[in-house]
Amino acid sequence: MKRMSRFILGLVVTMVGLFLLLPILVIIPLSFNPEPYFSFTGKMLQLDPNGWSLRWYREVVQDPQWRLAFKNSITVAAIVTPIATALGTCAALGLRHLPPTQRTVVTLFVSAPLIVPIIIVAAGTYLLFAPLGLTQSLTGIVLSHISLAAPFVVITVSGALTTFDERLLRAAAILGASPVRAFCRVTLPIMAPGVAAGALFAFATSFDEAVLTLFLAGYDQRTIPLQMWSGVRDQLSPAVLVVASLLVAAVSIVMVGLSLHQALSRQRSKQLGYGAEH
Repeated sequence: MKRMSRFILGLVVTMVGLFLLLPILVIIPLSFNPEPYFSFTGKMLQLDPNGWSLRWYREVVQDPQWRLAFKNSITVAAIVTPIATALGTCAALGLRHLPPTQRTVVTLFVSAPLIVPIIIVAAGTYLLFAPLGLTQSLTGIVLSHISLAAPFVVITVSGALTTFDERLLRAAAILGASPVRAFCRVTLPIMAPGVAAGALFAFATSFDEAVLTLFLAGYDQRTIPLQMWSGVRDQLSPAVLVVASLLVAAVSIVMVGLSLHQALSRQRSKQLGYGAEH
């Protein structure tokens, strides 16, 4: 019975994993289609080398619109990530010192951009930014993305601080540490995983945002999601599949790197614990 239950559980997990991953993985071979279609050709299905091409990869590299979109997306995300991480971390630290009722109310207020439909946030942001001249500018896009990314940092850092023991700070003060030194040596290392996760979410949120950017961006501020939307809506270009494949590959590399880092950290912790016991 145990073997049967493990087999059934493994089968269910495998089926769920395939259901989630296949729609993402199928775009990778389609990106090598030499024809301007979103489907497999006969030669591709027959694994004929002549049926596969790097045509659309060359187009993405050579097209100035795609290069501008990559530049804008990376620029905006690079600016949004540190600002949203700093603001979200400060907010999470401040929420710890509020009474439970006030903390709940403030948390709901801070998390509003995650709860309200994005189309409403985008319309409201446009009506607010238009009189200020912040539409069709990278400044307006950066400010709007910060408002979306910061709540993710607040949630992840708050989760990391739920197990924080205030007695550690009192012990550091008794040992002569200043508040700044106690924060850097005690609080910051404990919440560092939450800060790192929040920064990753902030970068992904800014890099992947399309609806809000659609309301605020002009032609020169077009980002990768907007360029992909244009490629699907206007000309149905397989170059969209190329960019999607590159993004999937980048995310996979990051996730594998994080997994290896966590595995090495756990192994190092076990080794230190074993050495301490002996």
